Amino acid sequence: MLIRTFGSAVYGVNAVTITIEVNAGPGSGIGYFLVGLPDNAVKESQQRIESALKFNNYTLPRQKIVVNMAPADIRKEGSAYDLPLAIGYMAATEQLNAEKVHRYIIMGELALDGTLKPIKGALPIAIQARKEEFEGFILPKENAREAAIVNNIKVYGAENIAEVIDFFNGNEDRLQLFEIDTRKEFEDSQTKMIDDFSDVRGQENIKRALEIAAAGGHNVILIGPPGSGKTMLAQRLPSILPPLTLPEALETTKIHSVAGKLNKNSSLLYLRPFRSPHHTISDVALVGGGNNPHPGEISLAHNGVLFLDELPEFKRTVLEVMRQPLEERRVTISRAKFSIEYPASFMLVASMNPCPCGYFNHPEKECVCGSQVVQRYLSKISGPLLDRIDIHIEVTPVDFDQLTDQRKAEKSEHIRNRVVAARAIQGERYQNMDGIYSNAQMSSTMAREFCQLTPVGQNLLKVAMNKLQLSARAYDRILKVARTIADLAGSNEIKIEHLAEAIQYRSLDRESWGGGV
Repeated sequence: MLIRTFGSAVYGVNAVTITIEVNAGPGSGIGYFLVGLPDNAVKESQQRIESALKFNNYTLPRQKIVVNMAPADIRKEGSAYDLPLAIGYMAATEQLNAEKVHRYIIMGELALDGTLKPIKGALPIAIQARKEEFEGFILPKENAREAAIVNNIKVYGAENIAEVIDFFNGNEDRLQLFEIDTRKEFEDSQTKMIDDFSDVRGQENIKRALEIAAAGGHNVILIGPPGSGKTMLAQRLPSILPPLTLPEALETTKIHSVAGKLNKNSSLLYLRPFRSPHHTISDVALVGGGNNPHPGEISLAHNGVLFLDELPEFKRTVLEVMRQPLEERRVTISRAKFSIEYPASFMLVASMNPCPCGYFNHPEKECVCGSQVVQRYLSKISGPLLDRIDIHIEVTPVDFDQLTDQRKAEKSEHIRNRVVAARAIQGERYQNMDGIYSNAQMSSTMAREFCQLTPVGQNLLKVAMNKLQLSARAYDRILKVARTIADLAGSNEIKIEHLAEAIQYRSLDRESWGGGV
């Protein structure tokens, strides 16, 4: 008997429906034959399926079983095909009513006792199933809330294979139907914040710089001695970014779903992601890829923040592979037979010591590094990468009086309100420009159109670049940051005070910084 069941394969952040044809009957030889470009994990499914069915008291007729996974030119990877293969086997051997099998996408890994284990990519699979007008999606219960984000498709969570077999044999109560009011759950979760800027004592100038960075989507680097609060400040940046929109939340959740990073029984990601990889990370782990391509840290930080602590300690090759994604806001993984694209629109926040010992320019402790040592340390960060970081800010240690001050600092909620207002201004400014949503994304041509200076401002910028020995690459960055400061002030014009504040955020562009070498 020939039966078709349906599973799904995830490529990039999208899913492709896989047709599983199972033919059971007499033929030359008895055995189990699996074709259609399966990998080893799929080939090993035979042993898991046999054990699971025997454990649940189902028979295994001695017949010739031929299974084809179509399209045959797409490699099928992973153990999530166990359940659709098993259901196809049961239907083909007439131990299961096959009437409704073709209406569902079925996915799940089997344990030897028939228990279903969670899978990756449940959300994109559910989205594709709805697009192709399947009636429902049957998957492990731990992934059901994630898939139930998608409306207009029935999502059933199962704990073991026996429940699924009973479901198709007419006992529909055996499977739990999951339904989620996505918009209500999303709106109720928007205000949940763990870290808050009110926890930070002092550092008002750094908070101001991060507010500007959040308002314009600017990349930022924090330079300061150990213990000055760089990491603590960076961790609180997501709390002042504009709340995720529902489309952004769905897109972010899809990436985390494909990577298998969602928590058990979780649904939608409602907070902007904050990723902080260790400096020993490889370039593949950062940008994505591998033999079986998976999204890297820059894609997991999509619509959020990527924090690189101790930036000079990262391998040079790792940092350089970020240059193109920072510009294009996506990363393309190319292989001989296919190409996968992952979104990677993130804010880069980096931190570093000013020198190897950490105390260059420290108000109290003496630096033991020579000027050449400092310059060699700073040169680990290439000019092209530094060119993509708009704001450089020096972080100084907090003194005892500020550290013990009992007065409440400004809450993230209040800062976020100002950021949202500035982003609204930018949204209106760039509404007719595809792919431009914030000041940081402006091209040089756009910067000259939207960041026009008065004659007094032009003179100030000229003096600053000459006197502070700022490099040429600082010019456009200063204009963009000044535009954001003006937006925060609700000003259509870039005033002299906006420009003056923007100029001070280019520490690493000063030719004399680090000892004048």
